[in-house]
Amino acid sequence: MGSIGFWRLAQRRPRWTAAIDADGTAHTAADLLARVNQITHGLRQLGLRPGDGIAALLPNGVAPLEVYLAALQSGWYFTPINWHFTIPEIEYIVRDSEAKAFFVHERFAGTAAAVASTRLFPNARISYGSVPGFVSVTDLRAGQPDTMPDARTAGSSMHYTSGTTGRPKGVRRVLPDLSPEDAAELNSGLLQFFGIAPGQPGVHLVTSPNYHTAVSLFGGGALHMGHTIVYMDKWDAEETLAKVDRYQVTNTHMVPTQFKRMLALPEQTRQRYNLSSMKWLIHAAAPCPVRIKQAMLDWWGPCVYEYYAATEGGGTIASPADWLAHPGTVGSPWPISEILVADDDGNESPRTVPGTIYMKMALQDFVYKGDPGKTAANRLRGFFTVGDIGFLDDDGFLFLCDRKTDMIISGGVNIYPAEIEAELMTHPKVADVAVFGVPDEDWGEQIKAVVQPAEGQLPGPELAAELLASLAGQVARMKWPKTIDFIAEMPRDPTGKLHKRQLRDPYWAGRERAI
Repeated sequence: MGSIGFWRLAQRRPRWTAAIDADGTAHTAADLLARVNQITHGLRQLGLRPGDGIAALLPNGVAPLEVYLAALQSGWYFTPINWHFTIPEIEYIVRDSEAKAFFVHERFAGTAAAVASTRLFPNARISYGSVPGFVSVTDLRAGQPDTMPDARTAGSSMHYTSGTTGRPKGVRRVLPDLSPEDAAELNSGLLQFFGIAPGQPGVHLVTSPNYHTAVSLFGGGALHMGHTIVYMDKWDAEETLAKVDRYQVTNTHMVPTQFKRMLALPEQTRQRYNLSSMKWLIHAAAPCPVRIKQAMLDWWGPCVYEYYAATEGGGTIASPADWLAHPGTVGSPWPISEILVADDDGNESPRTVPGTIYMKMALQDFVYKGDPGKTAANRLRGFFTVGDIGFLDDDGFLFLCDRKTDMIISGGVNIYPAEIEAELMTHPKVADVAVFGVPDEDWGEQIKAVVQPAEGQLPGPELAAELLASLAGQVARMKWPKTIDFIAEMPRDPTGKLHKRQLRDPYWAGRERAI
């Protein structure tokens, strides 16, 4: 203990560059800590107490980091909000989180003002930049001491799950009775499972929006270990390589779609940048096609780590050696985690037999805020599930099949779209792909593929036939899509999450799926 925690390290190493904004602006630990402390004092003066919530509509950069660090040393819940949401969706999260303060950026001024006007809102409305009806964060900080506040206690992030049905739910954990530094040490445990040791210099690249759970987990964890955080405002394949080279990035978090797009860069572009500083290229969020993962290992070397988890907790880890020995696995359980695969009756499934994946994580249980029914519904003998299907092999390594809600039942046979997507995704003429079930009078469901062609490729029957032919010998004929449609751009959010319902629902209008 004693070697982790931004607030502690910033006092010891005030000149350490703690964060670098997307525009290249660098922030020393001393300057960042001073602003964090002023925000803490300012919010306390406005009446915030331990257990209160803060909502934030802020783009990537030092702004959400300041608010996050203030919350985590004050016993507050920090809820970052997806800025792609509509006004009613944002208003719902602000209201449901019971936020006592709402931080926004002037980039989202119109949306923020509309949200704030939809209800009797707390007085603590704070802006980065100019937003009508909001007090500037500069004014909030003005006159406040930059010294460490007293009575410091650990806070927590409270992220909202996107879910597959209904409103998103806040994943709420009991606040630990710990100092902020001790809680940071506990919450940085996942990074240490990968072998990222405290006290070692490092640079972490943030490639996804700050409202994603993994950004708080990996970016925040790296900062608490003393690493420099480098932000991207918007993800770009070549810019990612450039930042790794320029800042000598040692660790980052990505998703498989980012791998696909980096691999699609011209070889000359890929070879232009020195990537040898990377030690932990960590990925998750979706199953990674085996050939894409192998191509990344061939390119980046043995630094590509994978894990399986959820906003609710986790999970498993696959080191490069684990994956090479068990291609396609998402790993074996964390030291503080257990995995259970169960059939529809709740009985443990035999090894290699798919079932619903349940997880249990020591020390950190959770509830869905305001929804005890949903909290109870996803539990089985102390384990929880987010609805994924998978199996454990004979060595105890977990393999994902698909989400239960995405599974296709055709002629009574269970078909997992992820398997088909993985094969089509490796085709050089495919930029992105989604596979799902659509109504079929005879079979119940038939398999539909929607493809975003790679740049310069002409969509149409010839390309569809070529893609289907590429499945020969790779996927059983019964799993081939019956039809392929083409789309200009797949509906993914910036974290890589595919909104498959947007594609699937029109085909089911007026009809009800069995799943």
